[in-house]
Amino acid sequence: MTKKQSIYTLDFMLLCLGSFFFFASFNMIIPELPNYLTKLGGEDYKGLIIALFTLTAGLSRPFSGKLADKVGRVPVMIFGALVCLVMSLIYPIITTVAGFLLLRFFHGFSTGFTPTGISAYVADIIPLSRRGEAMGIQSLFGSLGMASGPALGGYIASIWGLYPMFYTSSLIAFLAMGILWKLKETLEERTSFSWQHLHIKKDEILEPRVLAPSFILLLTVFSFGIVLTIIPDYSTFLGIQNKGLFFSVFTISSLAIRIIAGKTSDKYGRIQVLRVSTFCLSIAMILIGIASDKFSFLLAAVLFGVAVGMNSPTITAWTIDLSHDQRRGRALATMYIALEAGIGLGAIFAGWIYANQSENFKHTFWLGAIISFIAFLYMVLIAKNKKQTTKVNS
Repeated sequence: MTKKQSIYTLDFMLLCLGSFFFFASFNMIIPELPNYLTKLGGEDYKGLIIALFTLTAGLSRPFSGKLADKVGRVPVMIFGALVCLVMSLIYPIITTVAGFLLLRFFHGFSTGFTPTGISAYVADIIPLSRRGEAMGIQSLFGSLGMASGPALGGYIASIWGLYPMFYTSSLIAFLAMGILWKLKETLEERTSFSWQHLHIKKDEILEPRVLAPSFILLLTVFSFGIVLTIIPDYSTFLGIQNKGLFFSVFTISSLAIRIIAGKTSDKYGRIQVLRVSTFCLSIAMILIGIASDKFSFLLAAVLFGVAVGMNSPTITAWTIDLSHDQRRGRALATMYIALEAGIGLGAIFAGWIYANQSENFKHTFWLGAIISFIAFLYMVLIAKNKKQTTKVNS
């Protein structure tokens, strides 16, 4: 594939569509989960809603990375979507706090697998010169799913209740599976699944080449973990009935910027884009913390979305730039481990600092601002050399 060839192939567009349905499936239930857990008597465990989910996703990354490099990208993607389908069907059956938390733990396998396969698949079919652009487009579809999911879930829950919302989530996961099933496998040297593939050696857990982008990702998604955990309660505190509104606004604001950021990082470099995005993220978290009405709250959501939209495709493209073709799945798994660790830590600290006390909202968001600013300082100080910014396959 040359630079002049179109990246808009049938497989790429199917991948984007499958990504849309996958992210819509598990995101549509998130805004309603804190209230659902409270009704079960577990309001003190809200921080674990996201933390347990991301813990499992992080633990499963070495396995999904290895399987993506050995068995194939498509089976890894389909397995993650299958987990979404099954878990969403089980939520209505759960009647205890322990059962709910256990289900959240297992639900995390979904994002532990599908995104790893998706990113590896994109890297397989897109040339280096357009990698940032392609990652921006793919993440745009994922973001559309993240935006429409909470809005749809909140609407269904308000009209028909929580159970229909869970069943709809399962149906959407089924659509994702059907689309991903149609993709042509891109891994050339494949092996049949073996239980030996689940034996992970120490040197198969992390890929050293991609530690820099993984570190930045961990710091930046810390704020995302905070947002996922306490924005539903913060929305209620500000008198906003639809708890998914913030998620929809910030995700929509990130859509167009993803493609622009991807192209810009292809032309001017990943580090330059990340310097801007990490600074914007720090400012956005400060603004969320001082929001006093719906307008200022949603304005902060827009800036938060811009920062996230610049971060996501750029960090993913940077990770692939630094990885070996033969260990691409492992490199992406390392990146996603950082993703889950950052979100999980953000969720845990958010639940601990917030502690169901409204006066603690601003302190929680400002912690996210501090962590994001550390990422900005790292990007300012990082050495600009070929080893960090160009692809290495030797």
